[in-house]
Amino acid sequence: MTKARTIYVCTECGAQASKWSGQCGDCGAWNVMQEAPAAPPPGKSAVKFAGYAGAAAGEVRVLSEVDASAEIRQTCGNGELDRVLGGGLVQGSVTLIGGDPGIGKSTLLLQVQAVLAERDRTLYVSGEESPQQISLRAQRLHLSRDHLRLLPEINVERILATAEVEQPRVMVIDSIQTVYTERLQSAPGSVAQVRESAAQLVRYAKATGTALFLVGHVTKEGAIAGPRVLEHMVDTVLYFEGDPSGRLRVLRAVKNRYGPVNELGVFAMTEDGLKEVSNPSAIFLSRHDTPVPGSVIMVTREGTRPLLVEIQALVDECHGGNPRRVTLGLEQNRLAMLLAVLHRHGGVAMYDQDVYVNAVGGVRINETAADLPVLLAALSSFRDRPLPTDLVAFGEVGLAGEIRPVPNGEERLREAAKHGFKQAIVPRANLPRKGSRVEGLEARGVTRLSEVMGGI
Repeated sequence: MTKARTIYVCTECGAQASKWSGQCGDCGAWNVMQEAPAAPPPGKSAVKFAGYAGAAAGEVRVLSEVDASAEIRQTCGNGELDRVLGGGLVQGSVTLIGGDPGIGKSTLLLQVQAVLAERDRTLYVSGEESPQQISLRAQRLHLSRDHLRLLPEINVERILATAEVEQPRVMVIDSIQTVYTERLQSAPGSVAQVRESAAQLVRYAKATGTALFLVGHVTKEGAIAGPRVLEHMVDTVLYFEGDPSGRLRVLRAVKNRYGPVNELGVFAMTEDGLKEVSNPSAIFLSRHDTPVPGSVIMVTREGTRPLLVEIQALVDECHGGNPRRVTLGLEQNRLAMLLAVLHRHGGVAMYDQDVYVNAVGGVRINETAADLPVLLAALSSFRDRPLPTDLVAFGEVGLAGEIRPVPNGEERLREAAKHGFKQAIVPRANLPRKGSRVEGLEARGVTRLSEVMGGI
């Protein structure tokens, strides 16, 4: 068998070369030549037009003739993972899971494989850990090992050859950065190896209907290591968030072709592995015995469900020349903007104060509904006046000092009432419609920032 020929392609202009060089000879860019397999010569059945050779013509179909009900989902045995995936695992889907080392990627997939192996054929491909290590983990997590099928291999051609024989319905690759293909000469983990190995695995999953999980390493910035095209090739991209040394884990979907994006799954790390948290709002709430300054409860929305999260702020006198603006779980630039709005339209200046804001529990809040709670918490800490413990707030604050509505306001109020909150400060447009009210909750609608500052 002859070895596949490789070429080097410029990532900037697409120029090809037979040997690697530091500079592209066509566009002059530096360090842009990446290894890639050479395309095979076209066969006799190829269609030739205007001097170009292409593949044989494919079948053209009318979209209305395509059966859209062919999507078959199966549960993973884990409600939180099913929620993030959009309702379950789809045949032929490719899911990429990334996260910091030790956060629980391999643990979660091993637990899922143990459940799925009881009713279907599965295959766990390990490129980082030995079979003894995986067996010890399964034993420590009290998982059944009778039906778990394990393959320690990093060569993608041998992995696919074994999969052709085993014919698994669910396959895990742990991790994609350790897999390499013989078609390229670069080391495993390089951009070319990750891209080509993932492409072969994706083609196999689509052709056979195998549900494929890929574990991906992350960089120090938190993004999936390797080429960005890796996230475009797969169907679903999931990120683990949270402190690896802590107990709480959050699984977030940032791309999903089979369900909603920004869906959230909450897990707790225990001695028996990752356990799903059915009521995450109870974890994110501190429930202080007495009212404390700088603490406000907000209702955020992650995916299809609302969550109650405590926003804490600490405003302290700055003893240096540059006051600090520190956020955890929130956007730092937005905090600076909100403090400017508070000064301009509220008359409260914090230019000589250090401001620290934290979303309790390690959750990351990306929506603008946190604007009003952040300002309330900062103002409460600055004036040393605690807010009521049964108060919730949400709303977007504009540069003109207006309080803008946020989506699904009534659903957020119902979630707050379910947890025993009695008061709410919300945008006026988010008040319950006429004829409908939230039992046990008194909602106060506001339109300007000045309307909420009198009671603090």
